[in-house]
Amino acid sequence: MLLFGGPALAAPMEASLGLAWGLPFAGLLLSIALLPLVAGHLWHVHYGKIAAAWAAALVLPFALAFGLGPALVEIRHVLLQDWVPFMALLLALYTTGGGVVLRGRLVGTPAVNTALLAAGTLAASVMGTTGASIVFLPPLLRANAFRIRKVHSLVFFIFLVSNIGGALTPLGDPPLYLGFLKGVGFLWTVQHLAAEFLLCAVLLLGLYWLLDRRAWAKEQPSAPALREGEGGLHIRGRRNLALLGAVLGVVLLQGVWQPGPVGLLGEPIGQERLLAVAAFLGITVVSFRVTPLALREENGFGWGAIVEVAKLFAAIFICMAPLLAILRAGRDGAAAGLVGLTTDAAGAPVPAAYFWLTGLLSSFLDNAPTYLVFFNLAGGDAVRLMGPDASLLAAISCGAVFMGANSYIGNAPNFMVKAMAERAGVEMPGFFGYCAWAAAVLLPLFGLVTLAFFA
Repeated sequence: MLLFGGPALAAPMEASLGLAWGLPFAGLLLSIALLPLVAGHLWHVHYGKIAAAWAAALVLPFALAFGLGPALVEIRHVLLQDWVPFMALLLALYTTGGGVVLRGRLVGTPAVNTALLAAGTLAASVMGTTGASIVFLPPLLRANAFRIRKVHSLVFFIFLVSNIGGALTPLGDPPLYLGFLKGVGFLWTVQHLAAEFLLCAVLLLGLYWLLDRRAWAKEQPSAPALREGEGGLHIRGRRNLALLGAVLGVVLLQGVWQPGPVGLLGEPIGQERLLAVAAFLGITVVSFRVTPLALREENGFGWGAIVEVAKLFAAIFICMAPLLAILRAGRDGAAAGLVGLTTDAAGAPVPAAYFWLTGLLSSFLDNAPTYLVFFNLAGGDAVRLMGPDASLLAAISCGAVFMGANSYIGNAPNFMVKAMAERAGVEMPGFFGYCAWAAAVLLPLFGLVTLAFFA
């Protein structure tokens, strides 16, 4: 009885869903958060089966409630429209980025670490948060291999490179790319989000430098360790930079070439999206064939991280589908009270509410569809949102991009950085530990952003 918002089987399905349909998603999140701590061996060996079990915990009751046909249609829709394109792009970025080596005897001093984070933050809007994370994480890990205290460096790396750095162009983060596909101008983001980006980036880099300087003073690294770091920095695997450019070109092409959908397994899919998936897979194969194995080994490249992301996000996409449907139902759905917060007593939209609601939901749901939900809730007219309602679009954009950093699952690179760091021997914070870092550092910063730009 909890699964339904009322006797609404005759009403649109989205409006009939109750919040209890989110229980499998909550169970999956708790499994990701707790099982690595309380049953580490079980989780690391069977995480794919556990994730699949939570997906089944949603699909089976859904099939009983609405029929096997609608359940299979929903799974097909999620996998073909969301998961396959998502993983194809991620795989291409992961493979090409993993073939680029920033070589040099870098030492993880506060100045060097801050410079690496700053460079990765700026690069993220050009090569995407995933590409920048994969390119800049290995040199950061190598530079800090001798450091005792380095978890804070990786946490701030996720904050800056894997999230906030993607705010300036549609190439930077998937939510902005979806806005581009909906008609938002390519340069609109850099024109309207630059101030918010700079405020966050400068304050976070300054705070990081202070924290790392304090940790460096406590460690008192030896002189031999410092001498080992002398030397220049140069790039190997330049062919992968060209392939990375090809990935970004394909992403951009999808925004300007849209010949219409074709049917695939009964699902209408845009031809440009099918071509993009094929291109990403082709780029992945070419990158793997032209990159010497020694370069990938130097980068600590392995397939384990991307396999983990693929399995977990397949279950995440399936389990979060009812919650996104509830949000799409707007004031007719089970989240009507939440949606009602986006307007004031006079019915005028509240930018601060859009910023926080988009952001907090993006922290645990995929930030790309969450962006679309609030984009449409704000009217869905790109011309108006870029003009008279620019503050609303800026709030939605900043919320989706910035607050993806609030949890490991808010943005795909977050979990990938965690997996890569752990495979390099770094003991990363657990799910709740990372969320505590984000709450302590990011929530006050986002409060400042609200006061400065959206109040």
